[in-house]
Amino acid sequence: MTIRILLAVLKLIKVLLLCGLFLQLVNHCCAQESIIWSTHPATKWENALPIGNGRLGAMVFGRTDDEEIDINEDTYWTGGPYSTVVKGAAQSLPQIQKLIFAGKYRQAHELFNRTMLGYPVEQQKYQPLARLVIHFSNSGPASSYRHQLDLDTAIATTSYTLDKVRYVREVFATPVDQVIVVKMTADTPGSLSFTAQLRGFRNTAHSNYATDYFHMSGIAPDTLALRGRSADYMGIKSALRYEARARAIVSGGTATIEDNELRVSKADSVTLLIAAATNFVSYKDVSADEHARVEAALEKAASRTYSAIREDHIREHQKLFRRVELHLQETENSSLPTEDRLKAFAAGGDPAFAALLFQFGRYLLINSSRPGTQPANLQGIWNEDSNPPWDSKYTTNINTEMNYWPAEVANLSECAEPLFTMIRELTDQGTDVARQHYGASGWVFHQNTDIWRVAAPMDGASWGAFTTGGAWLATHLWEHYLYTGDKQFLQENYPILKDSAEFFLDFLTRDPKHGWLVTNPSTSPENFPAGPANAQFFDEITMMTTGTTLTAGSTIDMSILRELFQDVAQASEVLGVDAEFRGKLLAARARLAPLQIGRKGNLQEWIEDWGETEKHHRHLSPLWGLYPGSEISPERTPRLADASRVVLEQRGLTGNGWSSAWKAALWARLDDGNRALENIRYAAGNYTTASLFSICSQKMQVDGAFGMTAAIAEMLLQSQDGELSLLPALPNEWKTGEVSGLVARGGFEVGMAWRNGHLREARIKSRLGRICRIRLGGASAVVSSGAKPVAAKAVEHGVLEFATNPGTEYLVTLTGER
Repeated sequence: MTIRILLAVLKLIKVLLLCGLFLQLVNHCCAQESIIWSTHPATKWENALPIGNGRLGAMVFGRTDDEEIDINEDTYWTGGPYSTVVKGAAQSLPQIQKLIFAGKYRQAHELFNRTMLGYPVEQQKYQPLARLVIHFSNSGPASSYRHQLDLDTAIATTSYTLDKVRYVREVFATPVDQVIVVKMTADTPGSLSFTAQLRGFRNTAHSNYATDYFHMSGIAPDTLALRGRSADYMGIKSALRYEARARAIVSGGTATIEDNELRVSKADSVTLLIAAATNFVSYKDVSADEHARVEAALEKAASRTYSAIREDHIREHQKLFRRVELHLQETENSSLPTEDRLKAFAAGGDPAFAALLFQFGRYLLINSSRPGTQPANLQGIWNEDSNPPWDSKYTTNINTEMNYWPAEVANLSECAEPLFTMIRELTDQGTDVARQHYGASGWVFHQNTDIWRVAAPMDGASWGAFTTGGAWLATHLWEHYLYTGDKQFLQENYPILKDSAEFFLDFLTRDPKHGWLVTNPSTSPENFPAGPANAQFFDEITMMTTGTTLTAGSTIDMSILRELFQDVAQASEVLGVDAEFRGKLLAARARLAPLQIGRKGNLQEWIEDWGETEKHHRHLSPLWGLYPGSEISPERTPRLADASRVVLEQRGLTGNGWSSAWKAALWARLDDGNRALENIRYAAGNYTTASLFSICSQKMQVDGAFGMTAAIAEMLLQSQDGELSLLPALPNEWKTGEVSGLVARGGFEVGMAWRNGHLREARIKSRLGRICRIRLGGASAVVSSGAKPVAAKAVEHGVLEFATNPGTEYLVTLTGER
C-alpha cells in the first residue's frame, strides 16, 4: 500500500514537472523578496539576469535556441598606467579665483579649461570581455518556461519543456572557485546537443581595425579559448592582456572541438567551467600572467564535483546575503512575474515588492564588490559596450558614493573594502594634483576616475572643478568607524582623512563680500544656475553653446567640508593625536559659508540666491547636509529641514533612477515615509528595468538600485544623531512587517516587528558594548536581556537609554502607542 502511494506521488510530480506547475508551486511557497523571474527570455541586454562573484560578472539571457551569456572581468579597461597631472597648472589659480569673485564666470571657465584640466581631458573605459553563445540543436516553441534569479543562492535558472523533454540550466559565478559555471541537464538521457563559441569584443566605433583585438581558438578535446588585448584610448597605449577559457565536462554523449567551436552531441548533462583573467595587478603594475591565472582556476574547479562547487558557492554567498531579512505584506500581485509585479507596484499595489528592491541592491553589492576586487563602477561589473555610457567609470559627484550607501546599514561592511582601497590609491596622483594644480599640501580628487586612479579635473570646468569628490569619499572612512568601532582601521586611514583636510585648509579662501571661507573655484554638480553665471558662450572643450557652473563656495562643498573637518577632529580625538591641528580645523569650520535660506523658503544651492535653469534637476546637491550628511535634522534644525522640504517639492518626481533613490532617502530623513515611497514607486514605473536595474538617461546603471536599498533602510532605521530612531519614516502602506539584521552607528544590530503601523518589539544586539539610546516616538518600553530586566532611563520624552555589554542581545518591548 505504501509503495503504491509513493508511486502515485512520484507519477503526479512527474506530470507537474512536465507541465511546469511544480516549479510554480514551489516558487509560490518561496519568499517573494528573493526571486526575480520571467515567463520569457530577456529581449534586451539590460533585462538579462546578473550574476557575479565581485571579479567576474555575467548577464544571462535564458534563450532556448541561441543562448547568450555576456561575461565581464572587473580589471579589463582600456589604456594602461598613466597620469593626468599637468605640472605648473596652479599658476593660473589666483587669476581664476579673482575672476570668479568679480563675477566674470565665463572668463574663469575658459581659463580653467585651458590651464587646470588634466591631460588627457577624458579618462579610460571599462570594457566587455567575452560572450558565450550556445546554439541548441533542437529549437522551436517551448512550454512551461521559467527564467529566474534566486537572490538567496545567486543562481540564475532557466527551465522549459521542448518536445516533451524538460531542460534546466543553472548559471552562477562562484567567489570560492573563481569561475562562472553553466550546468545543463535534461530529464531524458541523450537530449543535450549544441555548439558553443567564446567570442570577444572589439571597439569598431571609429575603425573596423581598432587597436584592441581578440583570437578565438579551440583546445581539444573540450575547451574553448579566447585571448586578446584592450584598446589604446586618448593617446594612452593599452597595457592589458586577457584570456578566457570555457571547459566542457560532459556526462553521456560526446564533446569535440572543431576549429574555434565546441560541439556536444547527445549528452545527458553538461557542465561548462569558464575562467577569465587579465595581467592587471594594480593601478601601476600590469605584470601578472593572465594565462597562468586562468589555468590555475580551471584546474582547481575541474578537480571538484559540480555539487561541491555549487554548495560552496551558495554557502559563501549566503554568509553575506542572509544577514538581513525584510518582510512586508504580500498580496495576490506578489506571485506575479517580476515585470508584472514592477507595474503593479508602480501603480500602487504589492507592498512586498519594496522588500525585493531592497534585497536586489544588497545582491548587486555582494556580487560586484568583494574584498580584493575593484569597486562597483557605474554599471557594477556588468557592461556590454566597448563605448559604455559615461565610460562605465567611477563618477564621484554622487554615483560611486551611492553605490556604497547601503554597505554599512545593510550589514555588508566587507563589501566596502574595494572602495576604501580605491580611496587610498587615489591619494597617489591626488597628492600630485594638489601640488601641481593648486599649490597646496594634502591630496585632492574631483568628479571622475578609472582603474588607473587618475585624479586631476576632467571633462571641462563645469564638471571637473568639483574639488570635494575626494573629501566626500573620505567621509566614508569615518562612517565605517562609526558603524564598526574598528580603531585599527581608523588609525590606518587617519592620514587619508587628515591629508584631505590639509588640502582644504590650504585651498580655502576668503570671500570678499561676506568674509566666509569658501572653495574657489567651486561647482554644484552639473547644475547650471540662472543668472550671471549662465550667460551663453561657445565652449572650447565641449564644443557646445553653454553657460558655466563655476562659482565660489557651493552649498554642497561647504556641507561636505563641515562634515570632513568634524570627522577628522573627532578621529584625532579618538586616536589621541594632533590636538593643535584639530583646533585649526574646528576654527576653519566655524568660518565656512553657512547654509542659507533663499527668498522662496528654499535651502540655497549657491552663496547667491540664484534660481536653476532646470527646475527639476536630478542632483540634490544643496541637501547633502540632510543626507548622506547629518548637518540637517527635523529635530535639531527645523528651519533648515523645512527649507530642504521646499527644494524637494520643487524638484518633484522626475529625474532618473539614482535621483529618485536620493529623494527617497532625503524624504526619509524628513520622517516622511509616504513621500519616500512615492519616489520609490515613481522610479519603479519610470527608471527600472525588468531585471530591476536602475536607468539613467535610458541607460542601465547600478547606483539607483543601491540607493533604493539605502533609502528603504533609512525609512526603517536611522542613527545619525547618536541615537537609534526606529521606524522613523514608515509609510502608511507598510502596516505590518518585520526586519532583522540592519546595522546602526555605534555597533548595534537591529531587528524589529511592527503591526498596524506601530512598533511592537525590537531586538538590539550590541557589538561594541556602548550606551544604547533609542528614540521611540513617545511610546513606553521595557528592556530585557534574556529573562532579566535591564535598567533603562528616559533621557527625554520618547527617548530611552541603557548600558549594554558586547555580544549581548536586548529585547525592547513596546507597552504603549506612540
